[in-house]
Amino acid sequence: MNDRQWQTLQAVIRGEKVSPLPVAFIIDSPWLPKWAGMTILDYYTSEERWLGANFTAIESFPDCIFLPGFWSEYGMCTEPSAFGAKCLFYENEFPFADKLIQSLDDLDRLTTPDPRRDGLLPFVVKRLKHTLPRLEAAGHAVRFAVSRGPLNIASFLMGTTEFLMEMKGSPDKVHRLLRLVTGFTADWLAYQRECFPTIDGVLLLDDIVGFIGEDDYREFAQPYLKELFTGLGVSVRFFHNDSPCTASAPYLSDTGINLYNMGIDVALKDLQAWTDGTVVLMGNIPPRDVLAAGTPTDVERAVEEQFRSLPDTRRILFSCGGGMPPNAPTENIRTLAATVQRLSKP
Repeated sequence: MNDRQWQTLQAVIRGEKVSPLPVAFIIDSPWLPKWAGMTILDYYTSEERWLGANFTAIESFPDCIFLPGFWSEYGMCTEPSAFGAKCLFYENEFPFADKLIQSLDDLDRLTTPDPRRDGLLPFVVKRLKHTLPRLEAAGHAVRFAVSRGPLNIASFLMGTTEFLMEMKGSPDKVHRLLRLVTGFTADWLAYQRECFPTIDGVLLLDDIVGFIGEDDYREFAQPYLKELFTGLGVSVRFFHNDSPCTASAPYLSDTGINLYNMGIDVALKDLQAWTDGTVVLMGNIPPRDVLAAGTPTDVERAVEEQFRSLPDTRRILFSCGGGMPPNAPTENIRTLAATVQRLSKP
């Protein structure tokens, strides 16, 4: 992300009117490798191909802000690998981390990983360090420390169904697991900032938050998320959860979140009301059915409908619901950006 884009993002968070209205997308391995003409495994294993794909996206869509920007990641395997989870990689399918906790007794042998040496985390950092001179030469900087959220990581270690069931059956042990995972995640985020002092943002991704109700959010999610969002003292506190958000949305600001990327189960105007207009909302054109599978006309129509529905376009980043979907074509992405620019004209 370059300085101009970062300043635009800061202005949106402050609630200023920005013209033209900004368009932003989360881009990572579900979309970028295939779009750039390579396999997912090539993208993960080659710094040159990873860097080239990101530069190609930036050059192809100059009117879009890509978040977090040059995301160094290994899919869902990144953080679970540090705990010792077996990671399964395929040539052109998404990687998967096998669960590590077969029973709650296994908690006794879990220790807090060191992000400086454990799992894939050193590779994440080294990729950025090796390519940083070229990023900076092109006018970009590393702006975000990034991690999966504590519930998401815990669900990979334990299994999603088992984790959610144990919230009711063994809440004390679930808190124990979340405490360990949160401590690790805080260290991981802090280490990224230590390595890249230009970081002034945190991105956490945690879809498990959408699988629980309001009371469980306040008990099992909010305290740990708030600790992570506020711990580094950064100015941009970005949360991705594209599963249902009605239980958590009224508490986003209290959790320390000021930028939110949601799914498509709720309208932006409703989210504006639930958050009292204090949180930047990034979304939420349907990613699969419109941005990926629709025609440019479908995209244009969806953007126009969303634009007309909003009582206030401040603190809005036009985007799709969730990250950039697999198979989203160039023409549709350009149509979304061009439609927002057209509607932004006085």
